[in-house]
Amino acid sequence: MERYAWRGRVKEGCIEEYKRRHAEIWPEMKAVLKEAGICNYTIFASGNELFGYYECEKGVDYAVRYQNGNEVVQKWEEHMKDILFFENTGEGEAQPKLIEVFRLD
Repeated sequence: MERYAWRGRVKEGCIEEYKRRHAEIWPEMKAVLKEAGICNYTIFASGNELFGYYECEKGVDYAVRYQNGNEVVQKWEEHMKDILFFENTGEGEAQPKLIEVFRLD
């Protein structure tokens, strides 16, 4: 199982709205994530800074490919663009991937 971590940023004054939207995440968005093999997904916030972590049962490449061009994901990104900075890496990722430097198993 591969792990994936990302960082992001919420626009000033929008963290509560960000939390609210995730508390009401669409069932179809959850379904896409699960179909992409994503599990154990957690997002942390510190002020406006975000840190996301998930595990990919089918591998990171599969998860990224599955989400790219997916209509539900595109609608979610459109829904979030007024409160979230998207920093597309050009590799199909909405947020920059973090590089693992340590793991304690």
